[in-house]
Amino acid sequence: MIRYLGNNEFSPSYEESKVVVLPIPYEATVSYGKGTALGPAAILDASTQVELYDEQTGCEPYQIGVATLPPLDFSGISHERIGDLITPAVSKILADDKWPLLLGGEHSITPPVVKAVQKKFPDVTVVQFDAHADLRDSYEGSKMNHACAMARVREIVKDAIQIGIRNLSEPEAKLAREKKYKIFYAHQIHHDRGWIKKALDSIKSEEVYITFDLDGFDSSLMPATGTPEPGGIGWYDAVDFMNELFAKKTVVGMDIVELAPIANLHACDFLAAKLGYKAIAYLNNSGISEKLMDN
Repeated sequence: MIRYLGNNEFSPSYEESKVVVLPIPYEATVSYGKGTALGPAAILDASTQVELYDEQTGCEPYQIGVATLPPLDFSGISHERIGDLITPAVSKILADDKWPLLLGGEHSITPPVVKAVQKKFPDVTVVQFDAHADLRDSYEGSKMNHACAMARVREIVKDAIQIGIRNLSEPEAKLAREKKYKIFYAHQIHHDRGWIKKALDSIKSEEVYITFDLDGFDSSLMPATGTPEPGGIGWYDAVDFMNELFAKKTVVGMDIVELAPIANLHACDFLAAKLGYKAIAYLNNSGISEKLMDN
């Protein structure tokens, strides 16, 4: 098994680590391009090429301690029961006062993850990066479809904000208006330099969980996803927001989902791996991990 950042001294034991990477190679309901089950392995492989020094924060984030668990095995598990595997695995990481970095896999893994997170942090707000609203109550006969991820998440948590959205159905748009959901559409972000402050100000809780669907990025930057969309956010839109978020709130975990690797196109795999490492860099600078371990 390839460990995040490589099989070397930079991958300490579980007990010695503050960050735990859990690969969740699950795919069942993708509706266009396939391949998200291969995403975790591609991210882990690309992570071995990530430079360990982060020039923005001036630190080597790996020194916080980053362990990698074996991937979850969904053999023989029905789609409706994936939470029976995911939720306990994430709950264990949180119970051990570790910071979970979860690698998908399709977006349907997120509701079971959030179930575990909300149990430990009842007031947690979920921040979603995505091209799609994922607010359908049901899609293709399933309430657990990846197109329903945020509908299920919003049943678990008190609040959520959605960033980079640029594809949703009319019923989803109507629901969002009626419920006054906090959505920062991609076209608004493009024209509003103050969007980061507005988004941060909209988060009322102390604890935050990030779910990052990689199709939130513009398709020219991230074509390796099942449902790429033009007009998305850029790299610095994402990491500038994350940097501010980690500085101002207690970010308790993150998932990176929907990478569908394309053969010989390493840039997308590397972007996903670097995104995770940026999160660890901001975590290291924020002191959040020490705060969580003191709880």
